[in-house]
Amino acid sequence: MATGEITAMAPVGLGWLVARIGERTARGIASAVSGLIRDGEMLPGARLPTVRALAAELSVSPTTIAEAWAQLRAAGLIGTGRRRGTTVLAPPPGPSAVRSFEGWRTIDLEHGLPDPALLPPLEDAVAAGVRTERLNSASKDFITPRLRAAVRPTWPFPAEAWTVATGGREGVALACQSVARPGDVIAVEEPTAPWLLEMLRRSRIHVVPVRCDEHGPQPESLAVALTHRPAAFVYQPRAHVPLGHSVPAERVAALAAVVAAGRAGPVVIEHDDLGPLASAPAVSVGTHLPDRVLLVRSYCTVFGLELRSCVLAGAAPLVERVRELRTFGMVWSSRILQDAQAFLLTDAATGVLLRRARQRYADRRAALADALADNGIRVSARDGLALWVPVPDETRTLVTLAANGVSAGPGSRCFARQAPAPHIRVAIGQLPDDPALVADLATMIATAADRRPQRSA
Repeated sequence: MATGEITAMAPVGLGWLVARIGERTARGIASAVSGLIRDGEMLPGARLPTVRALAAELSVSPTTIAEAWAQLRAAGLIGTGRRRGTTVLAPPPGPSAVRSFEGWRTIDLEHGLPDPALLPPLEDAVAAGVRTERLNSASKDFITPRLRAAVRPTWPFPAEAWTVATGGREGVALACQSVARPGDVIAVEEPTAPWLLEMLRRSRIHVVPVRCDEHGPQPESLAVALTHRPAAFVYQPRAHVPLGHSVPAERVAALAAVVAAGRAGPVVIEHDDLGPLASAPAVSVGTHLPDRVLLVRSYCTVFGLELRSCVLAGAAPLVERVRELRTFGMVWSSRILQDAQAFLLTDAATGVLLRRARQRYADRRAALADALADNGIRVSARDGLALWVPVPDETRTLVTLAANGVSAGPGSRCFARQAPAPHIRVAIGQLPDDPALVADLATMIATAADRRPQRSA
């Protein structure tokens, strides 16, 4: 018996269960419990706490627990009887080949993280960074001359000013918070990265959605959003998360025309999250409206998290606002790390590795997309480190996958309001290159997506 294992017919300890639940939403509770069942820590027949008792201990409403229990019942993981209460059922059988591979629990299929094996080595880059000018100087270098010189040729429009941040998320957060105060409105393409919506919510900034199609934000939807007088419009020009599209030049021009048509048009914040790993060339509204645009480009995915690298450039007043806001935090980033990034951007050997990594990610996207198609699920595999997978029921699919050791991302979190159709996000960055394992994952996803509610025990 595993340590802490709940035996058949024994009640599940309230404190024991609460300690193993992280996210206190219906989906989060359902995913945590399904994982405990799948891992054998709660055996068939174990009695779960009552809805009210667990709700009180987690400080959530009984409705939240009831929704979680409904999800677990739909996945066939628990059952409710009049005398026995709610009890654990045996996990539904899945494809035998999938169950034999236990490694999915250690592979990121949710967050879109890069494969550490495809990151370039940092030894030479850090050595070059240590040779930076004015090492340990107290003067503020918002961006080092080496990094600016390395990035400038790749920028899609002439930028008036430059600065850096410790990663793309901080860069976008600084850009948004520098132009919008609590209570203000920002227009955001939809769907979009879940962390962006969460950041805006925590900043008490209201979101007005702009619908996307396969070519990016729709100009007519942006025009409607601008009637709410947003302080900014945020979108991804290439390798969109989660759809994977890149915005063509014609669409960029149409978006610029909509922004320019307004009397007091918003600031345009462009988030280039994949940077040099993106397959499409860099495009920008800044080509048409350089005084309105701030482009935030992250290099964390291509070079790894240790360099904490992100460059922001555009109109000088916008960059200056970011600099002023950052004086309350990091102020400026290490010159060593900035010049290490400059080395990687200009090093020929690193360029070769980058091209190989881009191709490997493309191969992994295509492999999973083809395997899903073999199971009757059609997805687009244009770019990026995730696939946007349609499913009949998001929650049921995610809970069933969690019961088999797979943690994918909920598509609903990519929308500020209710999602128009259920999807899940499946990260491909760390997919194994074994075609059999990818095929098994696709079969598992299809099985979870097609699962129908089962009768309670």
